Amino acid sequence: MYLRFFGLKEQPFGVTPDPRFLYLSEAHKEALASLYYGIEANRGFIGLIAQPGMGKTTMLFHLLETFRSTARIAFLFQTHCNSREFMRLLLAELGCEEDTQDLVRMYDEFNRRLVQIAQEGNRLIVVVDEAQNLESEVLETLRLLSNFETAQAKLMHIILAGQPALAQKLSSPGLAQLRQRISIVQGLAPLSNKEVKNYVEHRLRIAGYKGAPIFTDEAYQSIAVATEGIPRNVNNFCFNALSLACALRKHTVDADVVNEVMADLDIQKLTWGGLAEATESPYRPVPNATTAAAEPEAYREIANAAEAAAYMQQIALKLRNWRESLEKAPPGAVHDPIIGSRKEQSR
Repeated sequence: MYLRFFGLKEQPFGVTPDPRFLYLSEAHKEALASLYYGIEANRGFIGLIAQPGMGKTTMLFHLLETFRSTARIAFLFQTHCNSREFMRLLLAELGCEEDTQDLVRMYDEFNRRLVQIAQEGNRLIVVVDEAQNLESEVLETLRLLSNFETAQAKLMHIILAGQPALAQKLSSPGLAQLRQRISIVQGLAPLSNKEVKNYVEHRLRIAGYKGAPIFTDEAYQSIAVATEGIPRNVNNFCFNALSLACALRKHTVDADVVNEVMADLDIQKLTWGGLAEATESPYRPVPNATTAAAEPEAYREIANAAEAAAYMQQIALKLRNWRESLEKAPPGAVHDPIIGSRKEQSR
């Protein structure tokens, strides 16, 4: 682990949405202010939409900490569900574990809990993360829940957070009534090149790093390009970069380390084409139509999955024949499962 090597107290590029590490870019500041205002102004429905890895969940945790003492919070992650399952999950967040499949009873229980929370002087904030996975019937259930209110104020605030597919779903004609109730819709933009540097240094500082800069300016530029300014990608890249630098006993992440990490994280090389290119021998040229016919069958290039399956069947047949030949072979014979058997040459 590189923590001791770089003098860190904790992991700066973890995968959990820890609000302490939240870096507020200009886009994140604007989104956070909109969410806060939406709750304070009793706007009811609020939408937060951004592509994966932009830090939506981390920002939501940070926001909810602000209201921890004045609100009851229900945070729902499980969004692959129907209306009944969603209501049971919501009630469970509110401390109700009643085992019922009756939606009417669940609505009544939810209304009772909602009134109780209001009487205690609190508000209810329901956050639905990964909301793009919600079926239309569940979104309609959420709309119906928003009807539980008084003449003076909203009893519940609902934040729908999700990926761009959520915006596409909300724009469908069947959800027009729900869309009209979402008064604030906020998005998040990727980090700029300068913000990537500030983001990395912010997380290193929170993790306890004190010392000279670890990443060079050239490294930051390459990281910004490679990660497209997406915070989750930046975390993953920097974790690998620090791990590699530690393994090399280098206290600075320079262009050489960054280039090697980029090569290690290149998923394309693990595809069929990438693996074939990576394992290609420098002493044997790629076969063309002329040379392929002259090559042993075991070394011919396989063009598609069907050919691969047929080839493996042929190999399996040869192996069976080879095992049978072992039982019948005379002493001194040498067998090859691919090309058959031949007599051992005399020394």
